[in-house]
Amino acid sequence: MPGLVPGIQPSERGGASGTMDPGDKHRDDHGVQASLTGHRDSMAAFGNILLGGIFHAAVLFLVAAGLQLVFGVQKIVNLACGSFYALGAYFGITFVTISLRAGLPAWTLLPLLIIAGALMAVVGPPIERILRTVYDRDESFQLLLTFAMVLMFQDVFRFLWGANPQSLDNVQLVYGKIAAGDFIVPVYNLLVIAAAIGAAAAIGLFLQRTNYGRLLRATAENRSMAEALGVDVRSIYTVVFTLGTLLGTVGGALVVPTAAASLDMAVEVVIEAFAVVVIGGLGSMAGALAGSLLVGLIRAISLVVYPEFEILAIYLIVIGVLLLRPSGLFGKPAA
Repeated sequence: MPGLVPGIQPSERGGASGTMDPGDKHRDDHGVQASLTGHRDSMAAFGNILLGGIFHAAVLFLVAAGLQLVFGVQKIVNLACGSFYALGAYFGITFVTISLRAGLPAWTLLPLLIIAGALMAVVGPPIERILRTVYDRDESFQLLLTFAMVLMFQDVFRFLWGANPQSLDNVQLVYGKIAAGDFIVPVYNLLVIAAAIGAAAAIGLFLQRTNYGRLLRATAENRSMAEALGVDVRSIYTVVFTLGTLLGTVGGALVVPTAAASLDMAVEVVIEAFAVVVIGGLGSMAGALAGSLLVGLIRAISLVVYPEFEILAIYLIVIGVLLLRPSGLFGKPAA
């Protein structure tokens, strides 16, 4: 037939003359839709990673803040902070389980965990009295004593709760989830993040705006001068150590709805807490906040991208900070 180009079927004439074939248009629309879907999936994945990292940072901040507070005032590097964290986790599971069996509604989970963590702060004062024996001795004695406490607590956990991990079986889902496509975040995680932010604000106000907070800072700056002015330093040390213990036990209690309590968790959190301290600067509360965020986000990204790189990534940052700024991001350079 005239007008036909050899090799082109009649149904393709429109394509040859520049008119888009309906099938081609459908394929193009499908490609655009797939591209948009892929973009949304990537954004959702990034959001999930970001919030997962912030949640871990929120819990880690509570432990690191307790460590920073104790060191800032008492000048003791407390390895036992990890044991306080594990104690809060184990007792939180027991306390919540008993409370729910007694008939309390599931939505009381968060206040129950906070109460459980607060109750376990009772171990702070007796341990602080033991630590008084090494206040004026070399740091190596402090490290050995607090590490011995880590081992002792581990045996206590094994005796009371056994060697198997303990968990709460997703009780936190009673608070529901916020979902937008593939972006899903449990409301419990947001509540814990809010609680950590509130704790950070409360600690800052306590240290900066209250008379007792000023006494703490004065004692941290010059213990001898504070004693000469009539400050009861022993009482302050007991309060500070108990507050540091409280932060650790509450942090451990808050994490158990999302992670099982195990015998290894004390050592694991100590490793991360000291990474936070090195990055942020020893004795700096702002450093604890910044370091916790950095470690939490690095950990979350590593677990998604390459899980075996998780700990290595954190310590590469630690090494970089030690090389470039040995006092930490917010720490004061040594005189």
